[in-house]
Amino acid sequence: MSCRRSEALAFSLVTEINHAMARLVDIWDSIGIMEEQRVERMQTVKKHIDGLLHSMIMEEETLRHRIRTDIISSQKQLDTLCLELTVEPYKFEEDLTVLQLEKNLRCHVDSLLKEKNERLSELSDLKKQDEELCVTLCATPYYIPSGSVPSRTQLQELREHVEKLGKEKESRVKVFSGLREDIRTLMDEMGHEPESSLERESICPDTDIFLLTHDNIKALKLLLSQLKMKKETLVSARDKLKERATSLWNRLSCPEPEGEVFREAAMSTLSDDIRRWRGCVENLEKLQMARLEEVVDKVRQEILILWDKCMCGPEQREPFNVHFCDNHYTEELLSLHDTELLRMMAFYEAAQPILEDLEKWKRNWALFQEFERKAADPNRFSNRGGSLLKESKDRAKVQKLLPKLEEELKGHVEEWEKNKGSFFLVQGQRIMDFISSQWEEHRLLKDKEKNERMTKKTEISQFKTPTKRPLGATYTTPNKIKKRSKTTEASSAPRVPLQDFNSDKKLVPMSYSAFTSELSKKANSDAVFNSTVRDML
Repeated sequence: MSCRRSEALAFSLVTEINHAMARLVDIWDSIGIMEEQRVERMQTVKKHIDGLLHSMIMEEETLRHRIRTDIISSQKQLDTLCLELTVEPYKFEEDLTVLQLEKNLRCHVDSLLKEKNERLSELSDLKKQDEELCVTLCATPYYIPSGSVPSRTQLQELREHVEKLGKEKESRVKVFSGLREDIRTLMDEMGHEPESSLERESICPDTDIFLLTHDNIKALKLLLSQLKMKKETLVSARDKLKERATSLWNRLSCPEPEGEVFREAAMSTLSDDIRRWRGCVENLEKLQMARLEEVVDKVRQEILILWDKCMCGPEQREPFNVHFCDNHYTEELLSLHDTELLRMMAFYEAAQPILEDLEKWKRNWALFQEFERKAADPNRFSNRGGSLLKESKDRAKVQKLLPKLEEELKGHVEEWEKNKGSFFLVQGQRIMDFISSQWEEHRLLKDKEKNERMTKKTEISQFKTPTKRPLGATYTTPNKIKKRSKTTEASSAPRVPLQDFNSDKKLVPMSYSAFTSELSKKANSDAVFNSTVRDML
């Protein structure tokens, strides 16, 4: 359609030129211009038309050349941009005119230039953020060669890198703020004045004074740890002074002062408290020296209480008895008593779990003995109120609990002795020996009670009144009587009692399980159970 319009337009142009020339000829004819002049004028017209057409042709040729040049230039620029931006080369459609090709190339180049500028702009912003964060965190910047256009992948990685550093900065800022706040609080609580540059910088209000590096975080954590240890030391020193002051007040029977100087003010620091309590202790120690004999006696009472609580035997008390009985009251004697008191307090505190376990065993041991006593009481079967059943259940419970308590106690004691490298003594004995001795005493007591019952039974049977012989009964012949009396004299020879028979045997440690196993054994037919058998046969 466009070709037909251009052809029609060209035909119309030729027609108009022909009409114009015909009109000029008519004008010349009417004027009477001669042929030579007509030729001259027609040459002038031709010259004007040729010049115009030539000029137009030259302009169009120039345009065509420029378009081709632009195509070549745009193609090169496009190739370069594709290479810089690491994108696939642009593939054009076939059968495109020069103008369409130039336009497509130009549009695509503009699009890639725009993307290039956007990438470079984003790179500039991200690199700036990255550099700032890396300086703050002492991290390594993300590397992109200078002068190059970043790829989409590089930009994405740089974004992620910057985002990661941003989160890391937030995390470290939080850690730094927390550490500095804790350090500042500890210093305020202790009344500690900054001594090193690190301590001064850690409480400085300027938040940018510290680079958020791992080394600085470690340094602040170490400082915080040191301050915590110092606080613990100060608290321990203050508590010891308070404990010492309280002990001295109790020893000296002095009322605790109520003045402001002895009250812990809300805003006071640990250093202030220590100075206050140290002064109090010094004054009380001066008063103590003036009342030395009374104080030493009170310390001795405290030591006695702890000895009893720890179940110390005579051998354990013996090393200190020389000082305990010393009546020459001196400051050195008081110091020795204080040392012994502190030693026993420390021992009691460390050994309290074992002593509590032992006390629990003793309570159940007492219950077990009580149940054993009741079991031997013949009058207990007269009960009709159901307490006998309850007693049986409680007894079974105690019998089951005792071995368990002994095993737990044994394990705790073995662990103690392994850690301390020394025996845990109770009344001068190792705990399991002490428990075994209790079982052995119980066994001997049971044997004694059994022998007493058998002796009593034998005595009753010997002195029992003979029953009358039934009417018509026959008497034993003298020969039989004589024979029986001989047999009796032979078998009534004195025998050794059980205690005497076993007196040369070595005492074997016993537990509840061993005790019950002994009871379950069958008696030997030849065994002598008590001393009364010598009078029975």
